Amino acid sequence: MKVKVKYIILVLLLSTQFSCNDWIELLPPGGLIREEFWQTKEDVTAVLMGAYESFATLDGDLFQYGEMRGDMVQYDRNLGGTQRNIMDGNIYPTNGMSNWSNFYRVINYTNEIIKNAPLVQEIDDTYTDYQLRSIVSEAYFLRSLAYFYLVRIFKDVPLIVEPTESDDSEFYYPKSDGDEVCRALLVDLEANRQFAPSEYNTPQEHRGRATKAAYDALIADIALWLFDYEKCIQYVENIEANIEYVLVPSVQWFTMYYPGNSLEGIFEFQFDEATGQTNDTYGITNRLSYNYDPSQKALEMFAFDYGAAELYRGEDSGIKKYGEDDYIIWKYVGRAPDGRSTRSGTIQGGCNWIVYRLADVLLMKAEALSQLERYSEASNIINEIRERADVPPLVLPNSKNVFEDAILEERALELAFEGKRWFDLLRMGRRNNFARKSDLIEVIIQNVPSTQKRILATKLTNPMGWYMPILESELERNLALVQNPYYKF
Repeated sequence: MKVKVKYIILVLLLSTQFSCNDWIELLPPGGLIREEFWQTKEDVTAVLMGAYESFATLDGDLFQYGEMRGDMVQYDRNLGGTQRNIMDGNIYPTNGMSNWSNFYRVINYTNEIIKNAPLVQEIDDTYTDYQLRSIVSEAYFLRSLAYFYLVRIFKDVPLIVEPTESDDSEFYYPKSDGDEVCRALLVDLEANRQFAPSEYNTPQEHRGRATKAAYDALIADIALWLFDYEKCIQYVENIEANIEYVLVPSVQWFTMYYPGNSLEGIFEFQFDEATGQTNDTYGITNRLSYNYDPSQKALEMFAFDYGAAELYRGEDSGIKKYGEDDYIIWKYVGRAPDGRSTRSGTIQGGCNWIVYRLADVLLMKAEALSQLERYSEASNIINEIRERADVPPLVLPNSKNVFEDAILEERALELAFEGKRWFDLLRMGRRNNFARKSDLIEVIIQNVPSTQKRILATKLTNPMGWYMPILESELERNLALVQNPYYKF
């Protein structure tokens, strides 16, 4: 990535707000030089809020990256060619979804904070060590989360830990191995977790900013990706020990989406349309958008017409039926689990994007336990989640693959359309030296045109095809980058 930037702070529009009025901090007009900006702790907080806001605007992308290539959604007639091509397996380096710049924008915000916040403390006598370390810990969390998304989408990516701040230098960053990036993230996260706050004053802050529990969830997720099962279990157990987080009762399951910030939520990007902070998920899942619909698999899991028995997670909660073969995703457009009450007015685009919640991390722990052959403990977690959903318990034979399939299915039921499915499948495909490669390939090709299935299946035996290419224009700007070899034609 070749980046040439003026010697100025990154700027948000002056109208930008983040989530809660108590948090609102505005960055100065463009053109203010670095020495004039980094003067007070409020300046540091302003950039941090900019990082949160910038990340939150990616909610639609996080949905698409996490669902497009999985088996829980299908496209409708209005979906653009960029996304449709990905879902059909026709992916090229010119595809706009190969643009990683928005993630690096968040990363540059956090790099600015990590570098400049300690310098501000030397100027601002009111900036305490506690305040400094807390803010910097939030920056490390957001940077690590952004990189974790990048690794799962692109695999090998440039690891940039300094802000791009010079107007007379050109920077060329080569790619780093994705697993090495993840290991570096774990070092940062484990070193800074102690400085993250345990709680905040409001539900919006407590679920919308980086806490120790949010750290624990991210560390557990990265550890599971690296197949470090003991570490995954350790950090999920930190969350289990925290009485702030509980599984909400079955009758309150939908409160995770409306009004959001439930007792189950660990970290959520906040939206409040009343203050101009709107999500993208409403716009791509409501009926009239005709973008994304529940797939055939999702209908079989959730729809009454297909015999589904999911009373709390299924039809009228996860999905909504309008007519024969006419279903939509309901989580982001409904305000009640009744299939009738839609969001409107100032709440229409206000559904939070849930990054981590308790059921998610508990199922991570179950996956780790089963891979360690601690089947009884894993089974208890699976059935705890199922009991909350009021569905029968599972009795499974002691087999890693059987448990893996059951947990994948339970995660699909519990976390449908929450941007998890593709990454879950990808983790399965990578495990044990790609032992279940063919199972992932079968998922990828099931929705592509029949004339392409055999050719695409053969090509996807190369696991590099499971990741996105680097955008062609990025390669032209940064001569140190090398294209994902799967996409070299």
